[in-house]
Amino acid sequence: MTTHEPDPSRAGWRKSTHSGNGNCIEVTPRTPNAIAVRDSADPDGPALAFTTGQWQAFTTAVKG
Repeated sequence: MTTHEPDPSRAGWRKSTHSGNGNCIEVTPRTPNAIAVRDSADPDGPALAFTTGQWQAFTTAVKG
């Protein structure tokens, strides 16, 4: 069985509201299977992909 993951290069990226001073990240809108994160200064560079569960765990930990 093949799982279809979204292609980050075609995603609608948005910048974090907590980013500033050139230290910005962008994320894809939530999809059923994954969240992708990239450096806004390097949009053609690599993106990190997380399952929705991993992303929720990360954001919960960051919010503390």
